[in-house]
Amino acid sequence: MFSVDYPNQSDVKVYVVEYENQCDLKVFKVDYPNQVDGNNGLWYFVDYPNQSDKKIYFVDYPNQSDLKIFFVKYKNQSGWRDKSKQHLMY
Repeated sequence: MFSVDYPNQSDVKVYVVEYENQCDLKVFKVDYPNQVDGNNGLWYFVDYPNQSDKKIYFVDYPNQSDLKIFFVKYKNQSGWRDKSKQHLMY
């Protein structure tokens, strides 16, 4: 993942929700790129856009987003709550 500065640079617009039951995807930030395994909410943030599979932009309001995420504390908590949005991360 790479976080861009402007919405028009992004592949997906993301909003971080306050509560787990409001999200489409539960995300866990991993420490190393080899820990990312498929499309199940394990995200690794890179330093440069050309290193990323997806460019995301964090929006200020839920209605501006394509995807609502919630950051979880443990790796085994990550995953999709709304599988209809899964295609956004392929």
